Amino acid sequence: MKISNNLIGAIFGAILIAALIGCASTSTRESTGQYIDDSAITTKVKAKIAEDDFLKSFSISVETFKGVVQLSGFVDSQLTVDKAGRITSSVEGVKSVKNNLVVK
Repeated sequence: MKISNNLIGAIFGAILIAALIGCASTSTRESTGQYIDDSAITTKVKAKIAEDDFLKSFSISVETFKGVVQLSGFVDSQLTVDKAGRITSSVEGVKSVKNNLVVK
């Protein structure tokens, strides 16, 4: 009976360790918490862009990875690129902005 309890404890411990390692982040993969935070940041940035009467007319893609927001798409002027970058930077949780918007 004692061996059986120890075996069950060892198996449970191994499962717990595997679950924790599976949720950990690496340089190319986010942890579960980071993924949720990044999703919230992406949603807030998209909402701010949609609220702006001028920017909402452009198709601007927003992706976030570990707090770094990447903007991509085509716009009509450098002023639009700069405005989108400023709005994105103002969102709480944004660490930096990779502004890959292209002036067409």
